[in-house]
Amino acid sequence: MENILLCTDGSSFAENIYKYGAWFATQFNASIKVLSVTDIRSQQVANTGNLSGSIGLGASEALLNELVNLEHERAKINNQRARLILDNAAQTLKAEGIEEFKLIHKTGFLVDCLHQFEENSDLIVLGKRGEAADFAAGHLGANVDRIVRSSRKPCLVTSIEFNPIQRILFAYDGSSTGKKILKFLANSPNLQNLEIHLLTVAKDSSDKTATAKLNEAEESLKRASYQPVCSLLEGESEKIIAKYVAEQNINLLLMGAYGHSRIRHLVIGSTTAQLLRSSNIPLLLFH
Repeated sequence: MENILLCTDGSSFAENIYKYGAWFATQFNASIKVLSVTDIRSQQVANTGNLSGSIGLGASEALLNELVNLEHERAKINNQRARLILDNAAQTLKAEGIEEFKLIHKTGFLVDCLHQFEENSDLIVLGKRGEAADFAAGHLGANVDRIVRSSRKPCLVTSIEFNPIQRILFAYDGSSTGKKILKFLANSPNLQNLEIHLLTVAKDSSDKTATAKLNEAEESLKRASYQPVCSLLEGESEKIIAKYVAEQNINLLLMGAYGHSRIRHLVIGSTTAQLLRSSNIPLLLFH
């Protein structure tokens, strides 16, 4: 992991986006870019159409001039706001010990702008809700859903509170994505000083296939010098994982964005979506 992209809108989740980004950058000696995208709709004014016939040519021209001036003022305010957001990001990153980073401001739509930076990023960090966080406490932000669905890079979706990462839970389901996470951990010796929990959830705890999957993952981690705490639990995945996180005081959850569904490229997996909505810890999602 060499390049980390932090996506911020200055919302209540933003400060911890920077803190978690700084933690990963420190662990992996990675560089950071901070991207703030001003939604182009926030500075567009209503289209008046051709009003010359209803209010007179002179009045119509005066109104259009006022609207143009208003749009310019909105653009100026949005640029000032973006500078404040990025200045705050810089202050927080420096306070976390990060001295070198790049601040970027774009105007448009985050999902569209993201494609310009995603290719050269190894991790994308964003809050699970944005500017409307106070009004949508039980929902995911629209950008989170779209980015997690469309991105091919690991996405760290952060919570509203920051807690130092000491215990990691890896929810392993034996899928190709799960094997990708095993490879990520094997190639991340700097995480070996953390407490790694490995959990497989099955409909029946005597399921031999689930047991074989768990044993396979355990052996893989041990070969990479980890000493995982392993569990095979019975029940519904989202409930079991959420309960385990609470009981074991987990600080970071690793899992696939999708399961085995054939429509995994269209929607986030149901377990992932539920945990994203309800979790109070960050989720690192792989594709």
